[in-house]
Amino acid sequence: MTLLLTRNDLETLLDPADCLAALREAFRTAGVSPVPGQRVVTGLPFPGTATALLPGLLPGVEAYTVKVNAKFPGARPALRGVVCLFGGADGALLALLDSATVTTWRTGLAAALGTHLLASPGPAGGAAAGVIGAGAQADLMVRGLRALRPCGELLVHDVDPERAASFAARHGGRVVATPEAVAAEADLVLLATWSRTPLLHLADTRPGQHLTTLGADEPGKRELAADLLDAALLVVDDRPLASAMGTPASVTLTDLLTGAHPGRTAPDTRTVYSPVGLPWQDLALSWLAHERARERGIGQDVDFLE
Repeated sequence: MTLLLTRNDLETLLDPADCLAALREAFRTAGVSPVPGQRVVTGLPFPGTATALLPGLLPGVEAYTVKVNAKFPGARPALRGVVCLFGGADGALLALLDSATVTTWRTGLAAALGTHLLASPGPAGGAAAGVIGAGAQADLMVRGLRALRPCGELLVHDVDPERAASFAARHGGRVVATPEAVAAEADLVLLATWSRTPLLHLADTRPGQHLTTLGADEPGKRELAADLLDAALLVVDDRPLASAMGTPASVTLTDLLTGAHPGRTAPDTRTVYSPVGLPWQDLALSWLAHERARERGIGQDVDFLE
């Protein structure tokens, strides 16, 4: 039997703290997999792209994932697709999960983890945080970051003023007019947009600031200018994939978690976390959701072999 898990099912099953713990452990061990993950992106004769991530593999998990997404920036939601969870013993299709939810949770929370590890602690009340792009992934970044550390004032900017206002109201933040205004006030900045033109340059930032950019997941997308990336300690989630997307770097988040790299070493160091998103991250959360769903009797079983 194959378990179908919808967005509502997944949001019932998942919580930020457990997902962060699963992602932290997965980052420590993902590099030992003998099969590298692949990310395939192709254009379409429509206003969008198709993406496949495979195989999602982790040590100790007898299963793997294959994710297929359609990305249409003008649609709501902009991301649609499915995560297929297969058993490692016989290839049985264990579950089909809404990929938009899995992707939002693993991307936002992994970004929160990277931000937490790289950003300076800030004052006792927490560093001021800024959001550029007030969508679903930014929502999970803020929720995850607040689960990991105290946060100060929240600044919010989005090209859609209503969406920015709604985000600020949900999270107790304040709307500002431009990306530059966010960077001027925030100690750490979270960017989650579709931009192909840099939103921030080196001159817009200051020493000691941290920035997390989610806009490097496809070639041609770029939220941060080259002069800013060159001046910062740049950390990615996977060297080959990041380089293929136009963001070469020598340090990974796994290096920080295993102690292979010290991360921030001085208070005036600018730091940037620029993840691409990896197949095993899909597995980490999909396996957690599948196991919880079986325990709690959530989801719908379907027999595709009938």
